[in-house]
Amino acid sequence: MLMTLSPANRDPAAGERAAPHDGAGANAIVDCGWGRLLFAQTFGDPAALADELREEGADRRDIAVYVDDPHVLLAQAPLELFLDPSHMFRLDLSSYRPSKRGQRAFTVRPIETGVDIDSVNRIYAARQMVCAPPDFYERSRDREELVHLVAVDTRSNEVIGTVMGVDHAAAFGDPENGASLWCLAVDPQARHPGVGETLVRRLAELFQKRGRHSMDLSVMHDNELAIALYEKLGFFRVPTFSVKRRNYINERLFVGDPTVDGLNPYAKIIVDEARRRGIGVEVVDAEGGFFRLTHGGRSILCRESLSELTNGVAMSICDDKAVTRRTVARAGVVVPDQIEAGDPEQLASFLAEHGSVVVKPARGEQGRGISVGLETIEEVERAVERARAYCDRVIIEKKAEGDDLRLIVIDFKLVAAAIRRPAQVIGDGRTTIRDLIAAQSRRRSAATGGESSIPMDEETERAVRTAGFSLDDIPAEGQAVTVRKTANLHTGGTIHDVTGMVHTRLVEAAVTVARAIDIPVVGVDFIVRSPREPDYAFIEANERPGLANHEPQPTAERFVDLLFPLSMPAAARRVGRG
Repeated sequence: MLMTLSPANRDPAAGERAAPHDGAGANAIVDCGWGRLLFAQTFGDPAALADELREEGADRRDIAVYVDDPHVLLAQAPLELFLDPSHMFRLDLSSYRPSKRGQRAFTVRPIETGVDIDSVNRIYAARQMVCAPPDFYERSRDREELVHLVAVDTRSNEVIGTVMGVDHAAAFGDPENGASLWCLAVDPQARHPGVGETLVRRLAELFQKRGRHSMDLSVMHDNELAIALYEKLGFFRVPTFSVKRRNYINERLFVGDPTVDGLNPYAKIIVDEARRRGIGVEVVDAEGGFFRLTHGGRSILCRESLSELTNGVAMSICDDKAVTRRTVARAGVVVPDQIEAGDPEQLASFLAEHGSVVVKPARGEQGRGISVGLETIEEVERAVERARAYCDRVIIEKKAEGDDLRLIVIDFKLVAAAIRRPAQVIGDGRTTIRDLIAAQSRRRSAATGGESSIPMDEETERAVRTAGFSLDDIPAEGQAVTVRKTANLHTGGTIHDVTGMVHTRLVEAAVTVARAIDIPVVGVDFIVRSPREPDYAFIEANERPGLANHEPQPTAERFVDLLFPLSMPAAARRVGRG
């Protein structure tokens, strides 16, 4: 049920909570799927409110909101409850004015059960938020108390954002005639600006049409970007508090974040998983991503997903792309034709035979020095010079047509698979490509902890020229422009999980690569027409793949399983954001 009553109002004979009643609610509670909202202003007894918080379900996140005397509530269970470090903001709907700016790149509509639920939970998981059970949306779709909206890309029809609203008047006859916003989340891979703002506005407009006086939201005190957006929209601080029960989901809010400043997302995801299991963590060099894990007399030094279990020979094979190719080809893996730069006649002949080629340094990572889709000898020669800035030896490779597929293999088993797509910007009819790239880089950097951005370099300029534009051109509204040829996350690429659909032959080929190199953790890159089809071409193997890029797949869990097979499994995967 969406609204329930406190223990004092339960029917002991029924053994269940009493049904909602008409009029102003007493001890009002709204089930939101991910947890419950307990409206403290409707509780006359702080002990009853504390009792409800203590009944929080497993893997859920209950919140007591509008607590005016938090010290009194905390005193009821000081070892179990804590004061949430969030601010409450309010939008006055009587004075709110909708934006006149149109939006064609995506639309906002109510959630469609059976169609959008997996996408919504995927976004929640990517944002490290608690997911609701899939059947919750079906059970709650006709409830006036809850509103679920999604933002949908008009071209791809993909869900790229979501927000939930609670109608306080419908839920418990709120005398203040209010409403609130919860679980605003935007897909970290979304290319369109303004998704979050538009979702906030549409929810505000919906509640405004219902005649609600205000819409509130809770935001972490240090989330400066979100607070700036809300204040721009007209929200203002409300002097009230929220209280939560201590659990593993919100542990960092009441014990502090133990992570050393500067630890990147690829190291942090592993360190967090180790700490959840009680494994000792010593951060050796935060900036470089080095840390040591210790458990039961076993101690292993890691650099992100690279550990002492990966031997020097395997690293040497992965380090040299030509050696990698020869090693996996001997194992029967399909590889594209390849030569090494140096002989002009051989180069010209290779280009004439294949038409389109890739130039890359024999050693390197994160897409540095790679040029894709070169079709003239002049382009190839310039690309070779750029690549030599990273390695004296340069490889020329036949360009395989299709999508870039990254498969994460740990302990010779597939853990995650994702399609990686090159960076694109979407025109709005007003902004130059140069400025669109800058804005896209800011969003990608914010979504990835500073790990992804689009370089403004010669390769980006070439990609824009190939698309028929210059950097100072203004593409039409909704027009997509590919601004990089490589799909690397570090050069602004996006990543899309396909683990559940990848063809068995691709899985077998990835495991073959791992066994041929004899490497326990590896990111295998293929070019494929579709992850559902068996055809592929091997591109390279990465001995230090970014595990944080593949959430919600359990990459960190499987990595720690490999290092410490006898360690207790984590109680749960998701860490809520409060």
